Amino acid sequence: MQKGSIGVSTEDIFPIIKKYLYSDHEIFLREVVSNAVDASQKLKTFSSVGEFKGEVGDLTVRISLDEKNKTITISDRGVGMTADEIEKYINQLAFSGANDFLEKYKKDANAIIGHFGLGFYSSFMVSERVDIITKSFRDGAKAVKWSCDGSPEYTIEEVEKADRGTDIVLHIDDENKKFLEKSEITRLLTKYCRFLPVEVAFGKKTEWKDGKEIETDQDNIINEVNPIWTRKPADLKDEDYDKFYRELYPMAEEPLFHIHLNVDYPFNLTGILYFPKIKSNIEIQKNKIQLYCNQVYVTDSVEGIVPEFLTLLHGVIDSPDIPLNVSRSYLQSDSNVKKISSHISKKVSDRLEEIFKADRKEFEQKWDDLKLFIQYGMLTEEKFYDRAAKFGLFKNTDGKYFTFDEYKDIIKTNQTDKDDNLIYLYSTNKDDQFSFIEAAKNKGYDVLLMDGYFDSHFVNHLEQKFEKSRFVRVDSEVADKLIPKEEHQELKLTADQREDLTTVFSSQIPQLSKANFIVSFEGLSENDTPVMITQQEFMRRMKEMSALQGGGMNFYGEIPDSYNLVVNGNHALVTRIAEDVEKELGDKLSSIRGRLSSLKSRKSELEAAKKDKKEEEIPQAEKEELEDVEKKMNEQNDKKEALLKEFAGTNKLVSQLIDLALLSNNMLKGESLNKFVKRSIELI
Repeated sequence: MQKGSIGVSTEDIFPIIKKYLYSDHEIFLREVVSNAVDASQKLKTFSSVGEFKGEVGDLTVRISLDEKNKTITISDRGVGMTADEIEKYINQLAFSGANDFLEKYKKDANAIIGHFGLGFYSSFMVSERVDIITKSFRDGAKAVKWSCDGSPEYTIEEVEKADRGTDIVLHIDDENKKFLEKSEITRLLTKYCRFLPVEVAFGKKTEWKDGKEIETDQDNIINEVNPIWTRKPADLKDEDYDKFYRELYPMAEEPLFHIHLNVDYPFNLTGILYFPKIKSNIEIQKNKIQLYCNQVYVTDSVEGIVPEFLTLLHGVIDSPDIPLNVSRSYLQSDSNVKKISSHISKKVSDRLEEIFKADRKEFEQKWDDLKLFIQYGMLTEEKFYDRAAKFGLFKNTDGKYFTFDEYKDIIKTNQTDKDDNLIYLYSTNKDDQFSFIEAAKNKGYDVLLMDGYFDSHFVNHLEQKFEKSRFVRVDSEVADKLIPKEEHQELKLTADQREDLTTVFSSQIPQLSKANFIVSFEGLSENDTPVMITQQEFMRRMKEMSALQGGGMNFYGEIPDSYNLVVNGNHALVTRIAEDVEKELGDKLSSIRGRLSSLKSRKSELEAAKKDKKEEEIPQAEKEELEDVEKKMNEQNDKKEALLKEFAGTNKLVSQLIDLALLSNNMLKGESLNKFVKRSIELI
């Protein structure tokens, strides 16, 4: 027996492995099994080039579990190793200096895939001792056993072994005894090894017989050696793709369609990507693409490898050309990753355009499920926007679909404002904004339905892309002012009537949480709604974007909603209220206005007299008189306001019109709604 030392202290190399390289202990099985597969594939290669002339035979990699002796054994019939090769691959590789090892591999443990010596040492994460029993395929080679307990010391000796290949025996420590459970090993093999290119067997298949589960003689093969993405698309049917998707995501809905990737120049890339039916919460949809390196599972976190919006897709990407030993930030500047990312993005857009051109009806039927994904891409990737502009769709409130160019042609005649801007009207809720949609339609306008997750951002983006165009929500203004034209109707109310009715209506608006109302008057048609509620476009859009985006825009979310209570001054019911004010309060209001007029005149005289004078040059008597005049004006205004509020409180028509406007905006709730119902019954 020969004894030796790896050459670094326990304090150096094994803490590095534990601290930096393998934060997740379960990786050990992937590494040791993939090493065994690699050894088996090498034997095939040597056989094909004549370097190995013997019988290749069964190359199945076998995993066995011995709970009693607390061991896991991984066995292959691959190339095996000589004592010299153990020295090269196990004792020396990467261990000439612990610091070099750390710098090279600590950033990404996945970079060690295919590096036998490095991957092998992951086994010490879970083992108190590791044995390698191996025999090289080379003629005359002797079998050797290497053993190490995790210290820098090891032993190596000649042993008897009938067949070529390697057995790695892991003596599992007490802290990791969960890995001695069959179910846990099955889980790890399924996660990391299910598509390895050499058959991997874990025990035997079982069957039920006479009420008992018994082992058969048939190997329990846990992997598919020729997964669907490694085969030619011409050899596959839609059923094959659907079956593979169900295997990957057994609980998911059926995908909309798929893309098969197959590139061998200037980089190697294979895979299959599926378009899922994307719901509103995109975070749940992310990280469903599985990344493989030569059929070895690496990760399902592919940010930096594919564009952000493509992380919403599902499926598999397999490439040996994606660098795994660098930080995520470095990936974005890697030339191969850039090419791969660009290629995938182009393939996705080409596939979407292909479906759009081949069967537009089918594309429209799937649009509501595709919309979020396509908008996400158009918002975040300039090149994807340019491609997607050909097949991106608008949907209007009647459920009809249009390309961007088609819709522009449809609305340009009727929806161009006085400044030659094209106005795109849209609704975010067809039911809540029904009355506004109908009012717009009555003027011959068309209204888009923009009720998606990204739409508040998307309309902003389109305004930057579309020349001389604005997006206006249909409830942001009265129908007559949604698209400003040269012509406008005259408002019949006098200035005094507008002032009085402002107090009348504002005093009866219910107190709503985080909502402010401003009363305004418009000269609309007598057939238009007497009172309606609109919301200013800019602030509303900022608040919607804030709710979606978070971060630095959160302050918008704290600002109360600001609404316009728009009173149609030409409506008969509003005219009637104005007449009732005059009838009940005419003399009193006329007297107050007279006093206010005199006081205003005197205030103007006093202010004119002190103009261009310094404070000390103004007589004290004039200062006191000005203060007195302002006080009296405030008293008269308070008196007028009290009279108008008292009138409004007894006039059921005022409250009814306000509540109808609130109700049409789904803003009338609780006690206010109950009062409205009772009042409606009384009025009926």
